[in-house]
Amino acid sequence: MATERYNPRDAEPRWQQKWNEEKVFETDNNDLRDKYYVLEMFPYPSGRIHMGHVRNYAMGDVVARYKRARGYNVLHPMGWDAFGMPAENAAMERGVHPAAWTYQNIASMKAQLKAMGLSLDWSREFATCDVAYYQHQQHLFVDFLEKGLVYRKQSKVNWDPVDNTVLANEQVIDGRGWRSGALVEQRELTQWFFKITDFSQDLLDALDTLDQWPEKVRLMQKNWIGRSEGMAIRWAIVPGTAPAGESEVTVYTTRPDTLFGASFLAISADHPLAKEVAAKNPAIEAFCEECRRAGTSLAALETAEKKGIDTGVKVQHPLDPTWELPVYVANFVLMDYGTGAIFGCPCGDQRDLDFARKYNLPVVPVVMPKDGDAATFSVDDVAYDGDGVMINSRFLDGKTTAEAFEIVADRLTATALGNQPQGERKVNFRLRDWGISRQRYWGCPIPVIHCEDCGVVPVPKKDLPVKLPEDVTFDQPGNPLDRHPTWRHVACPHCGKDARRETDTMDTFVDSSWYFTRFTAPWEQVPTDVQAANHWLPVDQYIGGIEHAILHLLYSRFFTRAMRETGHVDVKEPFKGLFTQGMVVHETYSRGAGMSREWVAPADISIDEQDGKRRAYLLSNGEEISIGSIEKMSKSKKNVVDPDDIIASYGADTARFFVLSDSPPERDVIWSEAGVEGAHRFTQRLWRLVSEAADSLRDIQPTPAKEGDALAISQIAHKTLKAVQNDYDKLWFNKAVARIYELVNALAAPLSNVAAGKASDDYRAAVKNATEILIQLVAPMTPHLAEECWATLGSGGVLAKQPWPAFEEGLVTENDLVLPVQINGKKRAELTISRDADQNAVSEAALALDEVKKVLDGQAPKKIIVVPQRIVNIVV
Repeated sequence: MATERYNPRDAEPRWQQKWNEEKVFETDNNDLRDKYYVLEMFPYPSGRIHMGHVRNYAMGDVVARYKRARGYNVLHPMGWDAFGMPAENAAMERGVHPAAWTYQNIASMKAQLKAMGLSLDWSREFATCDVAYYQHQQHLFVDFLEKGLVYRKQSKVNWDPVDNTVLANEQVIDGRGWRSGALVEQRELTQWFFKITDFSQDLLDALDTLDQWPEKVRLMQKNWIGRSEGMAIRWAIVPGTAPAGESEVTVYTTRPDTLFGASFLAISADHPLAKEVAAKNPAIEAFCEECRRAGTSLAALETAEKKGIDTGVKVQHPLDPTWELPVYVANFVLMDYGTGAIFGCPCGDQRDLDFARKYNLPVVPVVMPKDGDAATFSVDDVAYDGDGVMINSRFLDGKTTAEAFEIVADRLTATALGNQPQGERKVNFRLRDWGISRQRYWGCPIPVIHCEDCGVVPVPKKDLPVKLPEDVTFDQPGNPLDRHPTWRHVACPHCGKDARRETDTMDTFVDSSWYFTRFTAPWEQVPTDVQAANHWLPVDQYIGGIEHAILHLLYSRFFTRAMRETGHVDVKEPFKGLFTQGMVVHETYSRGAGMSREWVAPADISIDEQDGKRRAYLLSNGEEISIGSIEKMSKSKKNVVDPDDIIASYGADTARFFVLSDSPPERDVIWSEAGVEGAHRFTQRLWRLVSEAADSLRDIQPTPAKEGDALAISQIAHKTLKAVQNDYDKLWFNKAVARIYELVNALAAPLSNVAAGKASDDYRAAVKNATEILIQLVAPMTPHLAEECWATLGSGGVLAKQPWPAFEEGLVTENDLVLPVQINGKKRAELTISRDADQNAVSEAALALDEVKKVLDGQAPKKIIVVPQRIVNIVV
């Protein structure tokens, strides 16, 4: 029977409307079923979704639909990470208000996400720029302040003079702002900080409990927290070499065992000693200023050329006062780590070695591998930073590095410098408190008031929210809140005198550090419904990009702890399971070369393949253009595919199926027109097979076969069901797709037989059971197509509401098993035989094996021992 092609333009909006009308995906907090909270990192409303969004949200939707079918009460919400500088920049460039730009973008992106058919509970939607959201964030800030988890202090910051805001270290690239490109200035500003360091050890220890997180993410967080055990060592300054009043320099080190390899001290440009020396030396002052302009992220420090300047100050070695070392200001030492001073041991640290070679400083090896030769071991261009045996270290020679650590630590803690021990054992953390002050308008206002008499006063909770004023202008640089004529003027809540509001707004990372908690009860008039939050949290499956592996996840972990301290939740970790998906990448196309290279969009070219060679041509004039490397989709290289174009041409299910099927979900997926067309052919084939057989199956009760011609059909369907169920549990989407393809191939002939009227009732019943299983397996990935097939088959009800099918154990159990065959206790062969075979049949089959006959060589066995379904042992 001829059938019409599947038409996604008709089916997809129709089923989306049906799901919406029946509120299939709205979640009831009072539902008594086991909960499952699946969440994808919510998007920034830039105006358009991209293929990375499609992949991210398709993955989350498969999990949500699958878990819902498995009987869980699933929470799968969506919102918008809506504050931030792009909206403010758009306001300046286009003359529109940030709110208007943001909400217009939200409307556009929401329509795109809805077109994907995602099973989202839109009733819980919010944007972080909604007053109804950020007023509760202000409430949390006040609670944190009262609990001592927020404080204010003078701090050196990276200041972008064009964007007029503070930049994080990671946003300073080669001394310039990451957005504006302006040379960054160092300023002293009074900033607000969250005391994330109060939880340093707990944040580190709890990583061991997150066994459903990728190991690489846990390692990245562990390194970012950066716990180290070492010593604070005081080095006496040689009298007369330093400014008056300076008598010592304290260094933090994790390797006191290598002290005899020291050849210099290096201090930060912001170290008090550096400032004192620079005040009298213009060359040192100029170098310090150069250091302050450079990026201070780990990446910047690792890649920058190691530079320094001799201060003229000298220090005495803590283990030998007659040994004097020079003190340098160095560009790779940060004031906010340790003490802002290090001792350089070139033999054991590559950075120190590069520095020593540049400035002709001594390089003395003090640690060698355990199997090394002290007489010949040397360090040339590569430092040896491993453990081993001490050499050239006087009383430490021959000791292991661990033994040397203890000996030096004991000696320095027992040695006095002045009236204090020269050394102190100390645990240090790389993690620093979180500075949240931003000098921008489009962010959550910090709810404090500055009064000349009362000082810093939190806004009373009854007066929240502190709303952003709408009547602001962006006709000049800087924060519009600073120049607003009325908004910042307010009466002090304590004394009633004239006071002023805080005009800094919060870092947008704050907004995304607790949104997952707000989703549990977004209608509440307080930040959380504690009972609901405790019920839903932690998020069972969180999905997002690896680029958020450190800051967002770490801040969220801190925030959950802070909310626990202030009574808003009673959980500690926000995310139980974490999955970081790969990117969507695409070939690049260009014309010209070098500075004149012009990138060309995929939509503007055609690909021709002949004799195995691919060529690209412009659609407009047939000009051949270059096919370049495969890279992350980006607007700058125009290798972007618009999801709307794909959905319009092929339907949402095709786009979803392709991004799930092409590669393992943790790896990048290479976008190709051929791959998309292949996914589209699959949807059409599935529809054709089901719809052509539908008339013959509609009135048949689905029943798996236990015997006869249809047994093989039921076996492969139920085995596939069991396997795909396991794949979905482990997020192995591409493996599930491969198995579904195999099942479709296996069902093609049976469905054709049914459609042709060549099947008995029992055969049709087995085929219908197998076909329903197939439809339910593919439903999480291609939900619209599955609904259409389900309805056409007459299976009844909305498929999205149906329970997950159960496989029959008898159909998935392999009938054959493999038994090892031993002769006198030594394995000689393997026997494949029916699981139901009796002992006599097993014995006869074992004796008939060629390997056994060869060993027996005509001898009759004395005994044959058959351990049922385990082993065969022949004794001769």
